[in-house]
Amino acid sequence: MSEFPPCPKCQSEYAYPSDNLLICSECFHEWDPNEAVEEGIKVLDSNGNELQNGDTVIVIKDLPVKGAPKPIKMGTKVKNIRLTDGDHNIDCKIDGFGAMGLKSEFVKKV
Repeated sequence: MSEFPPCPKCQSEYAYPSDNLLICSECFHEWDPNEAVEEGIKVLDSNGNELQNGDTVIVIKDLPVKGAPKPIKMGTKVKNIRLTDGDHNIDCKIDGFGAMGLKSEFVKKV
């Protein structure tokens, strides 16, 4: 286990010091460990439940995918999500489609 706190952006435990900052070796986020950590990303599903990294969600409507012959069907279970900033605020892997981004408004927490 690392003697440094986990990355506030991706929660990786692989951080290293550089001058007076800590740097994440996975996402390359830099932060000052002496500053107060801001509250993380707050993402809500379609029902208003707060989502967290590693949650399992279910798609609530058919979602067309550019370049794919078929949509992601309603009821598809997506495991081990990762939250991000931006319009598509969920990164995940979906069986049969691969890695992609989803909008939290189209999923519900299991």
